[in-house]
Amino acid sequence: MTVGLDVVAIGFAVMLGLLSLGVHIGTALFATAALGAYWFFGSTMFRPFGTLMWSTLNNFLLVAIPLYVLMGEILVRGGVTARMYTAIDDWLSRLPGGLLHTNIAASTVFASISGSSVATAATIGTVAFPAFEHKRYSEKWVLGTVASGATLGILIPPSINLIIFGAMTNTSIGQLFLAGVVPGLLLATLFIGTVVLASVFGPIAERADPVPLSVRLRRLKDLLPPLVMFAGVMGSIYTGWATPTEAAGLGVVAATLLVIFYRQFTFRLLLDSVLATVRVTAMTLIILIAAFYLNFVVGVLGIPVLITNAMSELTLAPWQMVVILVCLYVALGCFMDSLAMMIATTPIVFPVVIALGYDPLWFGIFIVIMCEIALITPPVGMNLFVVQAVRGRGSVTDVISGVIPFIICFLILVAFMTLFPDIVTWLPKALF
Repeated sequence: MTVGLDVVAIGFAVMLGLLSLGVHIGTALFATAALGAYWFFGSTMFRPFGTLMWSTLNNFLLVAIPLYVLMGEILVRGGVTARMYTAIDDWLSRLPGGLLHTNIAASTVFASISGSSVATAATIGTVAFPAFEHKRYSEKWVLGTVASGATLGILIPPSINLIIFGAMTNTSIGQLFLAGVVPGLLLATLFIGTVVLASVFGPIAERADPVPLSVRLRRLKDLLPPLVMFAGVMGSIYTGWATPTEAAGLGVVAATLLVIFYRQFTFRLLLDSVLATVRVTAMTLIILIAAFYLNFVVGVLGIPVLITNAMSELTLAPWQMVVILVCLYVALGCFMDSLAMMIATTPIVFPVVIALGYDPLWFGIFIVIMCEIALITPPVGMNLFVVQAVRGRGSVTDVISGVIPFIICFLILVAFMTLFPDIVTWLPKALF
């Protein structure tokens, strides 16, 4: 059975309406799917839900999600992140922009071991804000670097969003992880360049006193463990020694041993980490189950084929379609959670993009970048509110004004990726 574009528009409006009323994301997705299923097929379309839920959750790849979250929680609560932040600060604080670069670099390193932008925002914000007290820095730029730098958590591997995208599209998780490395580092470089330019043309930061070389070298030992963990987790995947899920388990063991080495391990720390992991994982999987059911109904109604045919009739160049998608996702990011946005739109947009000749790896990185923009786009950008909550004073509008220069960096990266797709694909193709 197929429907018209008017039905698609009505269904999308219903979903946005439920979200605007504050309905939980998973509930809104399921309600939209259930209404569509009942309207066109009656109650018989509810019968496959149990089987669909089981097949969705019975996926070995998804076990990696709680493991990567648990690894990050253990490192945060064990004080490893604070040590890492200080070690990075020793080397970057002399650049124009001072500690602002440390926020970005620390987010980049922590992103490589957490897989979550929200966790990165909360962690780096907690560590960073006390370091800026009694120093002459533009608060707008402090907030902007923390909120924007934290978005790297879902681009630089391991990434929870990339794991879910791979599971939805049957794309190699290992290749997706590799595809995110170069764009992630390039985005971090664009962030740092933005801070340098702003520092040159305006007084946004004070110059830090130089740290003796002996001190910097001594503190490098606090930066090495996270980097070694990243190399171990990613290396075990790319050498074929472990699957992404098994590598995540190794990461949890390594994080626990590291906290024990620093003499910070307690059973209370482990319990709090596990409870936090359960909350994050449960929220993610509820959204995933509802989205898979929505995707099932959408597929039965023939909506992906309908939209693909409609797009092909427009005879647009591939780059023009990318511009349309960027505008669409930026608009959606103002109203939808980033993960829900990715899960709800991937089954519809994915066939269109592939038909235009883009690589699945390219689209995976593209949609994750769009999710990053959604994380810092008002009024529902999650990172904005996480950073504001950690800050504990003032208004979230300060954070919003701080992230505006960095949104431009995302758009520049997408332009580079569109002009030079090998930015995304050359590394996974070279190693696989």
